[in-house]
Amino acid sequence: MTLQDLFETIQSRKDADPTSSWTAQLLAKGPEKCAEKFGEEAIEAIIEAVKGDRAKLTSEAADVMYHLMVMLAARDVTLDEVVTELASRQSKSGIAEKASR
Repeated sequence: MTLQDLFETIQSRKDADPTSSWTAQLLAKGPEKCAEKFGEEAIEAIIEAVKGDRAKLTSEAADVMYHLMVMLAARDVTLDEVVTELASRQSKSGIAEKASR
């Protein structure tokens, strides 16, 4: 599965019956709940990174990526837009890009 595949699956669940899909259920709760869930998963990933448990970090990283994409979908931001933003930063050093914000 690619990230694009995952994003397309999430997009396809936007109009699905919330009783049939966790993604549809989460999206039905609104962007704020999607953001909250992303934050929870990010904290769990941080905890596992600090502990040094590779398997748990891998699992939590998958949760973070999924919930990030749900949050993006909830606000109608596409994966292509994020990739375009990353590409625009590719020609700058990270230090210069950070200073420009």
